[in-house]
Amino acid sequence: MRRSFAATLATLLVAIPVYAALPDGAKAPDFSTKATLAGKEFHFALADALKKGPVVLYFYPAAFTPGCTIEAHDFAEAADKFAALGATVIGVSHDPIEKLDKFSVSECRNKFPVASDADGHIMKAYDSVMPAHPDYANRTSYVIAPTGEIIYSYTAMQPDKHVENTMAAVKKWQDAHKS
Repeated sequence: MRRSFAATLATLLVAIPVYAALPDGAKAPDFSTKATLAGKEFHFALADALKKGPVVLYFYPAAFTPGCTIEAHDFAEAADKFAALGATVIGVSHDPIEKLDKFSVSECRNKFPVASDADGHIMKAYDSVMPAHPDYANRTSYVIAPTGEIIYSYTAMQPDKHVENTMAAVKKWQDAHKS
């Protein structure tokens, strides 16, 4: 009896989705990595991007998968609006940079960079690891203020609200910090 109860409990705990994300108000872990924009590789450093304004950092499981393609298209369509608000958008996945070179052109439509987190250290630092597949990032979006403070986080495997929600958070921050 005890054994089946323990097995049942373990099964239930594994089946429950865990959406860990760094909380609002936390200090965003600094990172730098290889990134690509329009198929051209460069070195992305969060600290440098924050000097220009807020950063929308979004994690996605894998390039060229259905949900990640939808999300990339949505961010590409909104890229000019984010830029008008002074925000930098960057997507991060475990994919190798060579694959992201292509993804940045076709799915990101040359509008924003995507970065490689091949060893997973960035997604782990941001508690954005997919519970069932720890080699992949969970679909989590953050808005980071220029101070390095996380002002918004959102985790959902459906890609449809990530752009809308992060845009609203950037606008809210901008409204509160207008000179």
